[in-house]
Amino acid sequence: MLERSLIEKAAAAIAGSRRLALACHVGPDGDALGSMLGFGIAARSSGKEVVASFGSPFLVPANLSFLPSDLLVDPDDFPERPETMVVFDAGSQDRLAELGSPAGDADSLIVFDHHVTNEGFGDLVLNDPTAAATAVVVVEVLDSLGWPVTSEIATCLLTALITDTGRFQYSNTSPGALELAARLVAAGARPEQITQKVYEEAPFGYLKAAGAALSRATLDPELSMVSTVVTQEDLDDAGVDWGDIDNLLNTLRLAEEADVAVLAKAGPEERVKVSLRSRGGTDVGALAVELGGGGHRLAAGFTYQGDPGDALDEVRKRIGAHR
Repeated sequence: MLERSLIEKAAAAIAGSRRLALACHVGPDGDALGSMLGFGIAARSSGKEVVASFGSPFLVPANLSFLPSDLLVDPDDFPERPETMVVFDAGSQDRLAELGSPAGDADSLIVFDHHVTNEGFGDLVLNDPTAAATAVVVVEVLDSLGWPVTSEIATCLLTALITDTGRFQYSNTSPGALELAARLVAAGARPEQITQKVYEEAPFGYLKAAGAALSRATLDPELSMVSTVVTQEDLDDAGVDWGDIDNLLNTLRLAEEADVAVLAKAGPEERVKVSLRSRGGTDVGALAVELGGGGHRLAAGFTYQGDPGDALDEVRKRIGAHR
């Protein structure tokens, strides 16, 4: 848990700022985007001037497009030297991509996070690895500021909580997480609408792209690992984008023989985004750190420059050391 004095110090710094520039990690997930937008809406409602963004590629994932986006600006339009910059769900400055530069030049840099791999960058670091999501930290600061949680804000924050707990199925689903979820539902968030948008809707082409990727899936019984690669060609053939296949890893990890599921997304210029999930027997967060990434014990990722098969081989070489 965070010290009350640290929360109050961050709240005072935010309250004393007229302009706030908000950023989350590149390729935002539900916690990063939901936490940032929920906080941003609350700040704007209190009279602050607010902009929010994330690094290139500046594309909101399709399954999160229902979240309010009027605060978002292209990273090219982000302030170069923000008065106060608040970062969400990022454990290191390089996770901000090109927004790492204004983070380094901000008069005041405040970081809200919950990753055990957080490097401690920023003037005020509110990092609680025991929190189920960064949204938990956001709510603590909102409460300290006395800013109300409206229905719109609650929707953003419940999206963050739902996605980082895997619909309250992961081991980080604590009593506190469930109590916060109840509070956000009472404030007007609709969990059935959020889960439908995030997990139960995709364009028809997703089925074709998923079928292509899953047809290449391999199981390494001795490593207890299932893995596959999805390519730009798969997406082009199916007529979908990267944001349309966010749920593919959830399908891959159904294999009961595997403790670890690994999805390699082979993007342009040999840039491979690798996502890892563990059922509990492997610390994929520590593994990802070794490869320049980060995350949590059961959910992590890293970016690899090169061939996607080589990226998977790097995971195979290290997986045994993290059990």
